[in-house]
Amino acid sequence: MRQVLGVVVLLLSTGLSSGLSAEQKAQYEKAIFAGGCFWCMEPPFDKLDGVIETLSGYAGGKELNPTYKQVSRGQTGHAEVVQITYDPSKVSYEKLLQVFWVNVDPLDDGGQFCDRGAHYRTGIFPLNDQQRIAAEKSIKALDASGRLSQNVVTEIELGATFYAAEDYHQNYYQRNPIRYKFYRNGCRRDKRLDELWGEERLLFKE
Repeated sequence: MRQVLGVVVLLLSTGLSSGLSAEQKAQYEKAIFAGGCFWCMEPPFDKLDGVIETLSGYAGGKELNPTYKQVSRGQTGHAEVVQITYDPSKVSYEKLLQVFWVNVDPLDDGGQFCDRGAHYRTGIFPLNDQQRIAAEKSIKALDASGRLSQNVVTEIELGATFYAAEDYHQNYYQRNPIRYKFYRNGCRRDKRLDELWGEERLLFKE
């Protein structure tokens, strides 16, 4: 994953959709990323033209149908993740990877920002060989670029099953904007991301 990310192209915002028909779903693909608190990973992807829906959930553990209480206690091996449903004719998986990187601290192997523990780890969860190859190239390119002070610790996790989080977690930043902003600011997430990525974040800020 080593390639200078560079300044990204202008991105148009899009709203969430629900109740997709089977025909509509057949046109779309999914991607899964872990970047700490899943509330904070929905907004940057929701803004992308071509993203149909984001869904907070859990992946990377062995427990079936884990609950937030189990995951947050570190009992299941899962990470908090966001599942993205997107239209590949409008946005590529490579573009999703760009957005992912500038919204996480890929040098932190103990969690993300103020949230600590393996359930807050960063991670890429490819759903097919094409995504896996793209993720591997992205990590190698980022490491080779020297853009960061050390190599990334974000891992590619294969074969993970996604479980949707409880309803009250979905679209939290939209349904509870004051609490969300208080949490995000208190966690100093944006301060650290600005330190890491600088101007590369500008098009993805809330």
